[in-house]
Amino acid sequence: MTSINNLTDAKRAKAIVERLSAEYPDASCTLDFESPWALMVGAILAAQCTDERVNKITPELFDRFPDIQSAAEAELSDIEPIIRSCGLFRNKARAIKGSASMIIERFDGRIPETREALLELPGIGRKIANLMLGDAFGQQEIVVDTHCKRLAKLMGFTTSDDPLAVERDLLSVVPENERTRWGHLMVSHGREVCRARCRRCFSCGIRDLCQYGTAVDASDKKEDDCV
Repeated sequence: MTSINNLTDAKRAKAIVERLSAEYPDASCTLDFESPWALMVGAILAAQCTDERVNKITPELFDRFPDIQSAAEAELSDIEPIIRSCGLFRNKARAIKGSASMIIERFDGRIPETREALLELPGIGRKIANLMLGDAFGQQEIVVDTHCKRLAKLMGFTTSDDPLAVERDLLSVVPENERTRWGHLMVSHGREVCRARCRRCFSCGIRDLCQYGTAVDASDKKEDDCV
């Protein structure tokens, strides 16, 4: 294996992408969606909620309100009961209806494909905007979620807790054509191996490329026994 000391951060990031892509060849967005609008709604619902829960809610929601027009015309009192179990349901219902209305009124019924325009929509922050650009519109953007931020610090690519600073640090090292995939790989690896409460460093295929992993003492190998 290659030593972390012999690689620039950019080469190290490239090697991490290559290894994790082989380990998680099917890594992709964990929200179920068949259209950009479905992805946007799912992302709004996913705030402080698991993607698994969102994926259970959206079929009923889209059966009732299948498109942007129907969502814009919906009553909040009709949306809220469907999405109640994902938390913050009143705010999320307003964001869904508000975004749908703005898309129709200001963007001719089409979801905008620039970050600046996406950020004008209710309930859409930079993380969701980048998700839309990458997974709905085929651009290359890094989504800094909890997995991405945590692993970036462990790997030694950033020292910041600020999502925008983390994004900037990663943009300087992650291959341009792998930025969208990077986020998906971080989610897969963060769930399977580099868990928040149970880092399995001695089972990790990129340990030699990780600042934290290379510093773990062999006497701590018992950590891989955690569940």
